[in-house]
Amino acid sequence: MNIVLVPGLMCDAAVWREQAAALAAIGDVIIADHADSDSLGGMAERILANAPSSFALAGHSMGGRVALEVIARAPQRVRRLALLDTGFEALAPGEAGERERAGRLRLLAMARAEGMRRMAEDWARGMVHPARLADAPLMESIHAMIARSSAQIFECQINALLNRPDRTALLGDIGIPTLVLCGHEDAWSPLARHADMARRIHGSRLVDVPDCGHMCTMERPEAVGRALLQWLA
Repeated sequence: MNIVLVPGLMCDAAVWREQAAALAAIGDVIIADHADSDSLGGMAERILANAPSSFALAGHSMGGRVALEVIARAPQRVRRLALLDTGFEALAPGEAGERERAGRLRLLAMARAEGMRRMAEDWARGMVHPARLADAPLMESIHAMIARSSAQIFECQINALLNRPDRTALLGDIGIPTLVLCGHEDAWSPLARHADMARRIHGSRLVDVPDCGHMCTMERPEAVGRALLQWLA
C-alpha cells in the first residue's frame, strides 16, 4: 500500500514522524513537500506529479485542504482519505475573514522583522492544548520545525490559505473510506467543524482525540497513529 502524508502550514516531515514510522510497517510512506507553491491547487498538483498511481492520502491542517484539492483533481487515484484538524470552506466573508487575514499577516510581519523562531514561539501558543505549553520537548520540536522554513515560504502558504477554494460541495461526492480526526481542544479548527465534515462525507468515521489541540500528530502521536492504522485496516 502507498500512503501519502501531507503536512500543514509551515510543517515538514517532522509533523508526521511518529505516524510515518508506524505506517511503514504496512506500506510505503511518502511525505509531501510543498516547496514554494503559493496555492493549494499547486500543492496538490505537486503531490500528483510525484505520487504513485494510487495511494491512501492523509492531510493535517492546511494539508487536509490540499488533500481535498487532490481529490478534486484525481479522485480515481485516491483509495482512502484522512482529514486531520483541517477545514473545507473558503475564507469567511466580512469581518470574520478580515480578522483571519489580519492575524495571518501579523505573523508574517513578525517573521520578517524578528525571525521565524520568534514567530513560531508566538504562533504555537494557540496551536497546542494549554496543558502542553509547559512540555519543553514538544514545544521545542514545533518551534524548531517552523524555524527551519523561511518567511518567503510562509508568505506563499499564507497566500494559498487566504485564497483557498470552498470545497463544501466536494464532500458529498467522496465515496472512499474516510477518517475525520480532530483534537478535542483544537482552537483553530474546532471539533464542531469536523463533525460537520463527517456528516457530509458518506460513511466517514469521526475521531475525537481528548486532551489535544491543533497539532494532534505531535501532541498525541500514539492516538493518531492508532486511528490511522484502523483507517487503513
